[in-house]
Amino acid sequence: MNNASNESPLDVDDEPVPAMQQILDNPFLLLFIGIAMPTVLYIVWGVMEIVGIPVAK
Repeated sequence: MNNASNESPLDVDDEPVPAMQQILDNPFLLLFIGIAMPTVLYIVWGVMEIVGIPVAK
């Protein structure tokens, strides 16, 4: 009898790992994203605030 037909879907390792799972499995990448994203957003927010200040006459 063929044992391959009795394998459960969890036993199959031929499928590629999804990209989102690879990102979430990497703690250093998560740390980098957690520091870089707020930094970039605050810099952009600060630049927008500075640009929004009216010029003195």
